[in-house]
Amino acid sequence: MFAQPLIDGMDFARIGRELHGEIPVKSLSRLGDMLAKSDGSLTYVVRGFREGDRYMLEVALGGMCYLRCHRCLGEIEYPVGITTRLQLVSAEQLDEVDANDDEMECIEASSQIDVLALVEDELILGLPFAPKHPEGTCSPDIEGLQQSVNAFSVLANLKKKH
Repeated sequence: MFAQPLIDGMDFARIGRELHGEIPVKSLSRLGDMLAKSDGSLTYVVRGFREGDRYMLEVALGGMCYLRCHRCLGEIEYPVGITTRLQLVSAEQLDEVDANDDEMECIEASSQIDVLALVEDELILGLPFAPKHPEGTCSPDIEGLQQSVNAFSVLANLKKKH
């Protein structure tokens, strides 16, 4: 097991620091149901910077995830290439930003931001809600399924017997 990297968000952005690493997909526990298999790893880069009077984090992810197709339940190789910019704001400002529905994504400027949790959050938000193979490349597996019986035909047959 490896240490959870924690950063002080404002300090990280103010100084313009950068943190990069690699994380095994199997260690991202909240992805469990979305994955067909948990092989491989993802690379991440978290970069702090200042944009005018705003302190920002940029989170970039790359690698491969193996998702489950919602059409055929088969495996989909899904290339990950996500870059997100997040504005660091105080807890009070975060409530105001949510109320104003600002276009900029914001997170709380905590003194202990868990980098791996941040990476996992951004990955979950960046993956498709219902991944599917391209149209025409898969079909639902219907072997072994019984055809459903039309309830009205059953009622009609009952009525004829009386």
